[in-house]
Amino acid sequence: MLITSVSNERVKKWLKLRNRKHREKTKLYMIEGLHLVLEAYKKGYIEELILEQNEVLPIDVPTVYVTNEIINKISLLETSQNVMAVCRMKEESINIGTKLLILDSVQDPGNLGMIIRSAVAFNIDTIVLGNNTVDIYNPKALRATQGMLFHTNIIHRDLINFIVELKIKGIRIYGTKVTHGMNVKELNINDNYALIIGNEGSGVSEEVLELCDDYLYVNMNPLCESLNVSVATSIILYQFSK
Repeated sequence: MLITSVSNERVKKWLKLRNRKHREKTKLYMIEGLHLVLEAYKKGYIEELILEQNEVLPIDVPTVYVTNEIINKISLLETSQNVMAVCRMKEESINIGTKLLILDSVQDPGNLGMIIRSAVAFNIDTIVLGNNTVDIYNPKALRATQGMLFHTNIIHRDLINFIVELKIKGIRIYGTKVTHGMNVKELNINDNYALIIGNEGSGVSEEVLELCDDYLYVNMNPLCESLNVSVATSIILYQFSK
């Protein structure tokens, strides 16, 4: 099928997926670029492949061809990609494992995406998104994951209740805190833990910090006041994996 009109009903449906509420209602979202599309295909998440006419991508999924005008219309990138796809949202696994990364109000989608990449790199079992954390299906977050969201379990939870449940199960809770904490390099970590990363500006919320068993910080040159939250997360996860 070749679609040539930007007024086509299918094009209108794709454009609606820019809206978070519509994504949540339909359980669908869009990805752009060959790498993301191939990673989604490996895990079977593609509902519909969108190719610019004359583009060839021999994968076995329903495929729609469109004009360059339509590609430019539906793309959110400065340089639009000629390979896109509509994907269905991931199902949340109840098997969360024993190595957890909890995100408390992380707001920047680029940070979220990079944190997910690090979580996969350092073998986190499950990433837990608190109620106030940015939407994982935000287009910028999706691009920043480089496809790694398809390779890990991601769940959404009310953090207070969830952390209480973890403590009952014997999982140790580590919160990140600049003061009154331990240098992450001094820790001896076992395989039962949950690491909590907080908001870019205000850190982990006080009510969540009160539930932590230990507080951690990254020791660094005092001339540098802080690290980007995704960088700090990567450093801590690396230390946890050693």
